[in-house]
Amino acid sequence: SDPEEDLSSSSAPPPPPPPPTGSPADSRVPPQRPLRALERQLLALRGVAQREVEPDSLIQFHDVDFPLDEELKKAAGRGEHKVFGTPDVDEPISDTCCSGCGALLHCAATDVPGYLPSEKYKALLQEERLSGATCQRCHLLTHHHKALNLHMSTDQYRDVVRQIRPLKALVLLIVDLLDVPDSIVPDLPDLVGTNKHVVVLGNKIDLLPGDSPNYLQRIKRQLVRYCEDAGFGGQVTDIHLISAKTGYGIEGLISSLQQSWKYKGDVYLVGSANAGKSTLFNTLLESDYCKSKVPDAIHKATISPWPGTTLNLLKFPIINPTPYRMFRRQERLNEASRQTESELSQDEVKRLQHFSRQGYLMGRVGRTFRSDVRSRRDEIEFDPDRLAFGENEEGQMTIKAPSRLADEFTVNELKDAHWLFDTPGIMKEHDILSLLTEQEVMSVVPSQAVVPRTFVLKPSMSLFVGALARIDFLQGETSCWFSVVASSQVPVHITSLEKADSVYEKHAGHVLLGVPLGGSERMKEFPALIPQVFRLEGRGFLEAAADIKLSSAGWVAVTAAEGDEVLLRVHGPEAVAFSVRTPPLLPHIVSLKGERIQKSAAYKPMKPPGLLDGGLSIHGAERLHVKKKVKKMKKMKK
Repeated sequence: SDPEEDLSSSSAPPPPPPPPTGSPADSRVPPQRPLRALERQLLALRGVAQREVEPDSLIQFHDVDFPLDEELKKAAGRGEHKVFGTPDVDEPISDTCCSGCGALLHCAATDVPGYLPSEKYKALLQEERLSGATCQRCHLLTHHHKALNLHMSTDQYRDVVRQIRPLKALVLLIVDLLDVPDSIVPDLPDLVGTNKHVVVLGNKIDLLPGDSPNYLQRIKRQLVRYCEDAGFGGQVTDIHLISAKTGYGIEGLISSLQQSWKYKGDVYLVGSANAGKSTLFNTLLESDYCKSKVPDAIHKATISPWPGTTLNLLKFPIINPTPYRMFRRQERLNEASRQTESELSQDEVKRLQHFSRQGYLMGRVGRTFRSDVRSRRDEIEFDPDRLAFGENEEGQMTIKAPSRLADEFTVNELKDAHWLFDTPGIMKEHDILSLLTEQEVMSVVPSQAVVPRTFVLKPSMSLFVGALARIDFLQGETSCWFSVVASSQVPVHITSLEKADSVYEKHAGHVLLGVPLGGSERMKEFPALIPQVFRLEGRGFLEAAADIKLSSAGWVAVTAAEGDEVLLRVHGPEAVAFSVRTPPLLPHIVSLKGERIQKSAAYKPMKPPGLLDGGLSIHGAERLHVKKKVKKMKKMKK
């Protein structure tokens, strides 16, 4: 609920009046603000537990860590799911955050972030195990791929990010390259302040096919232009293209941060929802940017295709890049760069083979310093960095006390630590994902390398991208190529313009168009497609004229003869912003097609070879894996 709403029905005192505009308090957020915001939500939702639960919100799941008794299951009608546990509005909320999303844990209302069933919440509280718990929403996302609908407004997400304004910090802006420029936060200076240095990270580069030898440098230049158009180009100090999933570019990012930012202050991951912040948080947690034993003590962030999985601030302490640590790290990187294909371990080759099916680019993220305390608790330890910074002022070797757990931190280790924070994703306006169910979101958001699908269309033909979008080719002197860059689980259908309406009416919600899926009942809920007209000018058969952006569902690159005036009519939901992007992100994508299929408008798809960060071909690694397997079989026969 909004702070300004009337809460006279509750016993809570009214909120204090806001400070006058222009006062110093405008840019400061009190430390307890997230707690008070959640309390206001709980007060407004105090009657939630007593209301009858909607059938669609009932989800049955099994929590292996806390199996509930049969009598605690709620009764459900025919065709409905069951839900375990009950809320308790009288139980006070805790000051402990969920280790998966960062929301404060409580048991008061099911549709408020951080909810746990009261039975589990009270048991964990009594056993003093609440600090390591995850909320019901994170549990469902992780183990059952289910998303709960929560009362969390866009303004509440933004309020959490605004806590950065008065702080001395570095901002890592995560940009989803599958949805640029819409995934760039437009009013970033208003959220984080104009006094922050910003490092832009173009994420999911592994999913984009390379359409030319210099495509990475071209995408970097386009990101610079997009940041200037958004109004914070002067704050950008560096740009990196990375894949938080496959590790591509991560080691280079860490080296750059340790050389430029060093240990000057905290670091914040900021970006739109579903841009990959939590995935990057987990990757850096297992890298040289994090203190060596932190992964044993900190749970990973919840990852899901569903936007907005992080609801508060998650963090881990970053490592101080002292000269000794930098030297040791560079030694490891140099050794890794000299490795040949034959020197790769079997596990690395298997990992390359696995990611070759999922991405075009990948990297190896390693750790120079590892914490093996559990296996050698009574061993004498000596760390020159700790001695240099006075953690052991007498300069003596220390003996590990057997009573201290491996994942506990001393006061000295954390008193002057700087942290990396994962902030909530800023919810995008006019996003097509907001109209889809969780199963449809998983189909639309690409999880593997995108293979472009190219079709040749004559005027008076239509192209469907699922039932989400329809492009009518109204006018043009010659045929045009339409290259669809979208998830492989979203079907593409070609038909004549005169049959397009009947095809949509008959097949929307069914297998032919794929998404949305659920028949005529589902399509009653899905908004009607509204047309808008775009004019493009062809730039030749080797370069796309523009991209027709379909929000988070991808785009269609249109390639036409040079000087040809092309008239297109694009149909999409009224609440979603379909647009034209010029210049196109991958202008030469039409070259990534095979032979034309006979008696069809389609071309055979062609997947470019993948590449490992450092120049090793992923296909070469696959061949190496086969050679090693054959060699092993021959050895076994002998």
